[in-house]
Amino acid sequence: MDTKQLWKKCLVEIETGISKANFSTWFKNTSILKEEVGVAFVGVPNEFVRDWLKNKYHKLITKTIASTYENMRAVEYVITKLEVSTKQELPKIDETYVNKELPLKDLYINPEDNLNPRYRFDSFIVGSFNELAYAASQAIIENPGTKYNPFFVYGGTGLGKTHLLQAVGNSIKEKYSNKKVYYLTLEKFATDFINSLQSNKANSFKEKYRKYDLLIIDDIQFIGKMEKIQEELFHTFNTFYENNKQIIFSSDKHPNYIPELADRLKSRFAAGMIVDVSEPEYESRLAILKIKLREQGVDLENNLIEYIAESIQGNIRELEGSLNTIICQYHLKKKPLSVVEVKNLLKNNIKPKKNVAIKDVVKVVGGYYGLEELSIYEKTRRKEIVKARQVVMYLLREDFNVSYPLIGQKLGGKDHTTVIHSYLKIKNDLKNNPLLLQELEQIRIMFK
Repeated sequence: MDTKQLWKKCLVEIETGISKANFSTWFKNTSILKEEVGVAFVGVPNEFVRDWLKNKYHKLITKTIASTYENMRAVEYVITKLEVSTKQELPKIDETYVNKELPLKDLYINPEDNLNPRYRFDSFIVGSFNELAYAASQAIIENPGTKYNPFFVYGGTGLGKTHLLQAVGNSIKEKYSNKKVYYLTLEKFATDFINSLQSNKANSFKEKYRKYDLLIIDDIQFIGKMEKIQEELFHTFNTFYENNKQIIFSSDKHPNYIPELADRLKSRFAAGMIVDVSEPEYESRLAILKIKLREQGVDLENNLIEYIAESIQGNIRELEGSLNTIICQYHLKKKPLSVVEVKNLLKNNIKPKKNVAIKDVVKVVGGYYGLEELSIYEKTRRKEIVKARQVVMYLLREDFNVSYPLIGQKLGGKDHTTVIHSYLKIKNDLKNNPLLLQELEQIRIMFK
C-alpha cells in the first residue's frame, strides 16, 4: 500500500470519529508525504493546521495510521503545498456544517447566543469546591465588564465549569435585554479564524466576535501552541476590555500551566480573576444527588442517597452517571431499591480506597528507578531524581488522593504549586510517552 492509498484509508476512518466541520477544516489539503523507519510525515498546508493537529488530533492520527499500517508508529507534521489532484480527493467545507455543528442543535441551543437554556443558577449547587467561582460570577452579573474582567475559571473535567459559564450568560441575557451574549469553544473560535483567513474575510471575523457585550470561550487550554490565534485573541480581549465588555474563559488548568501560552496573555488573565473549581465534597455531592432525584421525580431513601454520595467521590459527571444507572433500575423494577441492589449497581463505579504511607511510595518509586530513597527528598536538579520525584507526586495525588500541600510538606518542604506543576507534567507526558505509561503500570503493580 503506497502512502497515498494509506492516507485515503486513514481519512475515511478519521472522518467517522469527528464532526464534518472539523474534518473539513483541519484535514483538508493534508497528505502523507513519505515514510521513513516507521515514521509517517504528514503534509499540512500551514502552521495553524500543523499546530492544531498536534494538539488536538495527534493521538487519533497516530492510532489510525498504526492500525492501518503496522510498520508506522510515529507521526511528524511538515508544512507543504499539495498537488491539486490530492486536494480534489478531500471533501470541501460545507458552510452549513461549519456554522451549525450538530443537526439537532436548535432543539437544545439558542443559535443566536449558543447558550443552553438548561444551564441556570437555579440548578447550580454551590459548595466549598466552587463557592469562590460562584461569588465572582454573581459580581460579574451585577456589573459586567467592570469587575473581574477577564474572568478565568479552571478545573478538571466534569466539575460544572460549563454550567457556571453558561448560567452567567443566561443571567446577563435576562437582566440586560440590550446586551449581546455569545458562548463558544476555543475550537469553534479557531475554526472560524482559519476559515476567515482562507476566504480573506479577516475583518468579518473581527466584526463577528467584537460586536458582543459578553464573550464566553470554553476549553481555552488548547490555545497553547496556536501563536496566530493567541494574537487574535489578545487583540479581541483588548477591544473588550477597552470598551468595558466582559470576557470569560474556562480551562482544565491554570493559565501558568498551559504550554507555550504567551506571557502577554498570562498577564491579561492575571489582571482579572483566576479561580479554580475542585471536586465536590460530601455535602455538595449529597445536595447534587437530591436535586437530580427531585428533577427526575424519583424517591430514594436517605440512607441510599448518603451511600451514593459517600461512595462516588469523583467529579459531578461521574456522580450523575452513577445516579442515572440507579434511576434506570428504579424505573425498571417500579419499586424502591434495596441497599444491596444499589451497592451491586455501583460496584464497578466505586474507586477502591487505597491507604499507603508516603514514605512507602517514595521507597517503591526510588527502588524502581534504582535511586537512593533519601535522594528523592533532597533539593537537587539531577534529571533522574527530578523525574522520580515527579512520579511520586503524581501517584500520591492520582492514586491515593493526598492533598497537594501535604505532598509538598512530606517531600522536602516543597510549595504546593511545585507539586501541582509536577502532577500536571507527568499527566501531560503520559499522553504522548508510552514508555512512561509502561513504567507507571509496572510501579502500580508493586502496590497491589
